[in-house]
Amino acid sequence: MKKIFNYILLSAGIIIFAGSCNKKLDLAPVSSITDANFWKSADQFDAFVSGVHSRFRSHTSSFQALGELRSDIFGTEPGNAGTFSGEATQGLERFWQQTLTLDAPGVSNFGGFYSNIVQLNLLIEKLNTSTVVTQANKNYYLGIAYGMRAYYYFQLTRAWGDVVIQTDAVTTIDVSNLSKPASPAADVLALIKSDVESSLTNYGTDYSFKNTKSYWSKAATQMLKAEVFLWTAHRGGGNADATTALNALTDIQTNVPSLSLQASFANVFASTNKGNSEIILAIRYGLNESSLPFAGTFYPQTALLANYYDSVGNRKFNVAQDNWSGLLRAPIPVSTFRKFNDLDSRKWFSIQPAYNSPAPGIYTIVGAFVKKYEGEQNLGSRIFTNDFPIYRYADLLLLKAEAKVLLSQSPATEINLVRARGYGANYVAALHAFPNQAIDVDAKQALLQERLYEFVFEGKRWHDLRRFGDSYVFQYTSVLPAEAYKVLWPIDRNSLTNNRGLVQTPGYPAF
Repeated sequence: MKKIFNYILLSAGIIIFAGSCNKKLDLAPVSSITDANFWKSADQFDAFVSGVHSRFRSHTSSFQALGELRSDIFGTEPGNAGTFSGEATQGLERFWQQTLTLDAPGVSNFGGFYSNIVQLNLLIEKLNTSTVVTQANKNYYLGIAYGMRAYYYFQLTRAWGDVVIQTDAVTTIDVSNLSKPASPAADVLALIKSDVESSLTNYGTDYSFKNTKSYWSKAATQMLKAEVFLWTAHRGGGNADATTALNALTDIQTNVPSLSLQASFANVFASTNKGNSEIILAIRYGLNESSLPFAGTFYPQTALLANYYDSVGNRKFNVAQDNWSGLLRAPIPVSTFRKFNDLDSRKWFSIQPAYNSPAPGIYTIVGAFVKKYEGEQNLGSRIFTNDFPIYRYADLLLLKAEAKVLLSQSPATEINLVRARGYGANYVAALHAFPNQAIDVDAKQALLQERLYEFVFEGKRWHDLRRFGDSYVFQYTSVLPAEAYKVLWPIDRNSLTNNRGLVQTPGYPAF
């Protein structure tokens, strides 16, 4: 029996699949909107572009999990299987304990990314044959499509290595005959670099941002280009790839002079300051619209939190002010909290410690949880309306510093801009500026520490350690050198069942 899937686009711009099956015939779906009659106006193309961004937003949890949950940020206290508040981790401990399997893969179905890749393939094909879209919009939308597709494939190959390449526009899928093997990671990286160049070519000289920086842009593609070439620079690409990354970042600084660091770290994430000068690309969330999907697993239940204290405020947590209303599954160990300097504002803005208080004014830390995405209060409820940054100017500066280190240049200018903003009024150059801290003896270690402080909970730490090399993964996480295969992710059982051309990631038990 064949099952044919057709594309349907809803009025809100969301792309979905509708299915029909028959033992003898392939039947067309009952719908007034089909691939054959949809691509008739510029408004329909606009709606489709909105749709691929909506689907991009639906992958926020996968972006965050793949980029961070297996790193050295999350975990329970030694000897304690649960969180400080008594809530259970309910399987999330498999991430930081590195015990993922095909039946507990952490992230299934390749993050769901192919669901948008096929839409981007279709958009590219239709734009290239359309006469109803202005040339300017056609170029911008092709810049989006190639850039976003490259981003998805970069996520895929960093996580699983060899992955299936699908670039054709597919409007029907014969499930009974779907068997396609993965392509080598080198081929995937070649596609990524090709897509990046196609994106930049189509954008041309258009560096504009759309929808308050929630749409993919040329600057986002240049940031991706820098990330990709730094990844390969650490893997044999050497000075040539590091130079390419540096040039991409300098291009952004030259052509988008409006980008700058916000005066305070907290301002970057404020719900009332979306699309600010530091943001290059962010996934948008808003009141009465949509909220951060992973937030609930990062925060304790309000009633349980009310048993603990906030030492900075010299107070007990209360259900009105501290109504996080989550189910804490991914706690922050005290050891992570203590990695941050007390004089650094990023520590206190990003992480909320919790204390017992055996006597007035006496506090004993018991655990911590995410604070970075505080959201806003609405009618007595906390709504997580913070945007999720994909790229921001601080990232540009620290990637530029990384390229300079690889090229044997000084990273001081870029590192110190970020450090000075983090320390604020506490900043003393003689003590805090690069190369005056003890860690600065090793510039790579200094960069990894700075990126931890700056981007904690933004889905970057695991990718950073992986980019710098497996030895850093072994140093900072629970992955052991004897189990080096675990730097990649296992493929879940359903994916292996549905595509018999796939094989399990080497090192994990075969399917």
